[in-house]
Amino acid sequence: MKYNLKIGEKKFEVEVGDIQAGLIQVFVNGTPYEVNMEDHHEAVPVALPPKPAAPASVPRAAPAPPKAAPPAPRPAASSGALTAPIPGLILAIKVAVGDAVTAGQTVATMEAMKMENNLISHVSGVVKEIRVQKGAEVSTGDIIMIIA
Repeated sequence: MKYNLKIGEKKFEVEVGDIQAGLIQVFVNGTPYEVNMEDHHEAVPVALPPKPAAPASVPRAAPAPPKAAPPAPRPAASSGALTAPIPGLILAIKVAVGDAVTAGQTVATMEAMKMENNLISHVSGVVKEIRVQKGAEVSTGDIIMIIA
């Protein structure tokens, strides 16, 4: 199911995909997320509201749905999932799928709060998946790439 949501002045296109064993595939503005559903034995599709981009002092346009699924937990750095430390804009992806990387290597650059930030791999391995592209807006905890 697709939903067009607006929080403050920011618009989001949310698509709820497959639901299997309490795990929901959700796309927010084309970015995939895996969301754990509580009480998955009820198997009722729910939409995950995007995280607000504005500070908490900005009032929301509408309250969050009462039974919205919680956002997927941030994977530990040791898992090989590189996540966005803060909301921002991806300026560059410096590796490609299949590239070998070492712990401490800069693999992407993002702009946040008018500053460029290097995103550094916390593990050595091979880039298995890149989930964002140059120009993508990311929220805190969004998975940028998987390194294994």
